[in-house]
Amino acid sequence: MGNKCFCDTGLLFKDCCGLYLKNNQKAPTALALMRSRYSAYATHNADYLLETTYVSERKYYSKTEILKWATSNKWQKLEILSSSEDTVEFKAYFLDVNNKPQTHYEFSTFKLENNVWFYVDGKFE
Repeated sequence: MGNKCFCDTGLLFKDCCGLYLKNNQKAPTALALMRSRYSAYATHNADYLLETTYVSERKYYSKTEILKWATSNKWQKLEILSSSEDTVEFKAYFLDVNNKPQTHYEFSTFKLENNVWFYVDGKFE
C-alpha cells in the first residue's frame, strides 16, 4: 500500500504528485503544478519549488527560507477554490510551529514556456 498524495486528489502520491517530484515528469497544467508544489512543501522539496518558479522570479526566493517555511509547518490540507488555464486560487491549511491551525490563501499565476509550466507569483490575504 502506498500513501495518499498530500494534494488531496485522493490518488496515491506515486500516481499523482510523485510523478513530478520524483520521476521528473512535467506537470501538464497549472493546476497540476500548483498541487505538486503544495506536495513539495509537505515533503520539504525546496529544489523542486525553486526549479518550478519562473526564472525571472527565482531571485526573490532562497532554498534556506523555503526549507524553513516548509519544515516549520505541518501541512494538513489543500483546498482548490478556483482555477483557469494559468491561475489557481487555493487555501493551504497547516499547523504552525506552536501547533496552531493556520490558513494560507493565495491566488497564483503561472506561465507556460516551452511546454513547461512555471509558478510566477501570487496574491495573498
